[in-house]
Amino acid sequence: MKFKAVQKETVMLNPQEEMAERRIPCEIRTDPLTGRTARICHFRELQWEIPDLEALVVGTDAWCPFCPDKVFNVTPCFPKDLIPEGRMQQGDRVLFPNLSPYDSIAAVATFGSRHYIPMLDFTPELMASAFGFALDFFRRIERTGHPESVYHIINWNYMPPAGSSILHPHLQVFASSSAPNLMRMELEASRPYLERHGATYWEDLTATEEKSGERYLGTIGRTHWMTAYAPMGVAGDVLAVVEDARRTLDLTPQDLDDIAEGLARVMAEYHKMGLFSFNMNFFTGAEGDDSFRFHLLFSPRTYFNPRLGTPDVGAVRNLYNETVCMAFPEEINERLKTGFE
Repeated sequence: MKFKAVQKETVMLNPQEEMAERRIPCEIRTDPLTGRTARICHFRELQWEIPDLEALVVGTDAWCPFCPDKVFNVTPCFPKDLIPEGRMQQGDRVLFPNLSPYDSIAAVATFGSRHYIPMLDFTPELMASAFGFALDFFRRIERTGHPESVYHIINWNYMPPAGSSILHPHLQVFASSSAPNLMRMELEASRPYLERHGATYWEDLTATEEKSGERYLGTIGRTHWMTAYAPMGVAGDVLAVVEDARRTLDLTPQDLDDIAEGLARVMAEYHKMGLFSFNMNFFTGAEGDDSFRFHLLFSPRTYFNPRLGTPDVGAVRNLYNETVCMAFPEEINERLKTGFE
């Protein structure tokens, strides 16, 4: 397991310190599996200011299509050959077709009737139930024999910095025969790794990270938690790998509980840093894919300039697909470890 990095340094004369020489480090890291690179740069203190979220939320329930007074009137229904009742319900949770679909089998699953849930109010029980609801949908699609029931994916965009245009908490749930770009890269790289080494990359990764301890956070059930070596997000990513689970449909109810518990801990620690928004994605193999292991990525999101609403994705990420992180993942790990002690 090779963790490659190129250390670089910018030298400048600082006019605010009488042109004293200033040296700013930069590190370009290579992901051990895919070979993609991530830049560790733009260093800043791991502390942000949470805006007045109540002011942001006020009045948005009046037009929210996911609130209980509107959800059954304005959301679409599935064809009867897919979901005979049109929409799925579980308590006050509702799952229905996504009006802006990412694929031919695309749904939205609400967390319930509550219009706004602060990040710290996502209890493990609430999250595990929502994930289980989505898995019920996947299993129903699987039983129909639909050709798109190959990769079963959950995405979570929480709050506007993470790309959420509706504040009412919800998951994007879709089944696809087309793996998204990064997931496809991981799938394609995992197969030759297994052939070369006789073990999966994911088993080797968790063993290596647990032994070194630099980025390892802990284990909950059979789920291993760590900060990603070459993160996607500006405040680092948390990676969770589930032992022996090849795909989303391999997850047990206990796995969902463990995943939700880990997410609650991660969210609590990032909230202490002043971060209130995130993306969370499932990465899954297909049935019988022995080279892959189910994992998720949790990536906090923020604004480069909160006053202007400047997103944390600029030209380097958007067009080069080169990620930028503003702190060393090992430093971020130290901040997050409190939640796993």
